[in-house]
Amino acid sequence: MNAPTQSELTISLQAFSKQSHQFWSLQILGWLGYTVVVFISIIHPQFDDNDFNLKGQLLNLAVEVSFGFTLSFVQWSIIRRIVHWPLKRTLIMSFVSAAILGLVFNIIKLASYKTIVYNQVWYQELNMLEFGGWFLFSISTMFVWTAIFFIMLYNARLQKEHEMLLRAQTAAKDAQLQMLRYQLNPHFMFNTMNAISTLIMKKENDMAQEMLDKLCDFFRASLQHDTSDASHLGKELELLQLYLSIEKVRFGERLMVIFDINDKAKQAKIPPLILQPIVENAIKYGVEARKQQNLIEIRVSKQDEQLKVLVENDGGASDRPNEKGFGIGLSNTKERLETFFSTPCELRVESGSTKTRVTMVIPFVIAK
Repeated sequence: MNAPTQSELTISLQAFSKQSHQFWSLQILGWLGYTVVVFISIIHPQFDDNDFNLKGQLLNLAVEVSFGFTLSFVQWSIIRRIVHWPLKRTLIMSFVSAAILGLVFNIIKLASYKTIVYNQVWYQELNMLEFGGWFLFSISTMFVWTAIFFIMLYNARLQKEHEMLLRAQTAAKDAQLQMLRYQLNPHFMFNTMNAISTLIMKKENDMAQEMLDKLCDFFRASLQHDTSDASHLGKELELLQLYLSIEKVRFGERLMVIFDINDKAKQAKIPPLILQPIVENAIKYGVEARKQQNLIEIRVSKQDEQLKVLVENDGGASDRPNEKGFGIGLSNTKERLETFFSTPCELRVESGSTKTRVTMVIPFVIAK
């Protein structure tokens, strides 16, 4: 069994401290309320009696509340130790202990009242009807405290389970994002290394060296993303320009790129390397498939609470005779977006006779 981590210990200590604070606040406020109720309903109406003993009544009330406070603390301690038992067993044990503590509380109340207020031995002139009436109130008091403690403890337990569920969901989400992201790297590496290999075979060594240098720069920059769960558009555009510089070496004048980026949109929060597969598809099915000059336009705008990204390239459906494999990177991208934002995101492809456009619409969230 693994030892708890420092963060788990910190969370447990914080939860215990919060629960303890709630308990003592309830204890103090609850028994102060009990004091006020008893004073108003029982002591105050006796003010006009000739044999009324105010000092004795107040002293008796103080003793009653002090023992009640102590017994409710005992009940709290019992419930805390058995709250992890099966619910039925916990309920039975809790209310049995509440009944026993209610009986003890009743005896203390009677003994205190008879002794302090009337200077009698507590069991003298005591009948079962009187004892039963007092006992009903005493046991009801302990039952009320038991119910309050149950609500507190089970609410804390539910919150803890909810936090554990959220942590598990977050861990699963992070793992899924990493899995989807790592699917891109082999694909990109294969294409780039294949292009370098082709350049070497053609004895275009200087161009191959330049492409390899830019590839190293790209991966050096992308390594900074490896520990990041999120990025922002400005950083992703810089990385995209590095990627395009690699492809520019490969295709030369055949590849032209135009950026039209709204300045406000640059702070948008997005998953790392989310733009690369979109542009990679534009190159593969536009520039690579056609022999003439090709233009790729990348436009980003902010529309209300959404970020809109358009990637348009020359080349239509006729330039993709083999549709198998087209859009694999895009489906990966869509899944990453929806996992990242936890909401459906729009990613659509519109292919005409001469142009292909990919539109991505996601929530606009400012990166911290």
